[in-house]
Amino acid sequence: MGFVSFVGRVLFASVFLLSAYQEFSEFGTDGGPAAKALKPKFDILTKNINSYLGVALPPIDMKPVIMAAIALKGLGGLLFILNSNVGHFLLILYLHFFTPIVYDFYNYDTGSTEYVQLFIMFNQNVALFGALEFSLGMKNSIGMHAFKKKGPKSKTN
Repeated sequence: MGFVSFVGRVLFASVFLLSAYQEFSEFGTDGGPAAKALKPKFDILTKNINSYLGVALPPIDMKPVIMAAIALKGLGGLLFILNSNVGHFLLILYLHFFTPIVYDFYNYDTGSTEYVQLFIMFNQNVALFGALEFSLGMKNSIGMHAFKKKGPKSKTN
C-alpha cells in the first residue's frame, strides 16, 4: 500500500510541479507570459479593493508574485511527494490565494466562452483544494489512531 500511496502523491504533485517548471522556464526578465496574463487580473482585483474598502493599494509588480507562485508550487509539490504536512499547506496556500484571482469567472458574462472556461478551471482547482484537505485530514487521523496503545480486553463471564 505504501508504494501505491507514493505513486498517487507523485501523480497528484505532478500537476503543480510541471506547472511550476513551465512558468520557471518561461520566466525571462519580465516574468514571462504568466506575468502578462496575471497583470490585468491583479489590476481588476486592486480596483475592486480600492472601490469596496476605500483603501488605495500600490501597484503590484508581477515578477515577485510569479516567483512566489513558482516557489509555492515547486516546493509544495516536492514536499507533498515526501508526505510532509508542510507540502500540503504550501499547496493549499497557493490554491487559496491564486485560484480566485487567476480564474476570475465572476468578471465575465455567464454566456461567454471565457466564463465557461474559467468556471471549469476554477472548479478544477476547488477539487484539488478539496483533495489536499482530504489527504491532510486522512493523514492526520490515521497517524493519531495507528499508534494508540490498546488496553487489555475485559473478560466477560
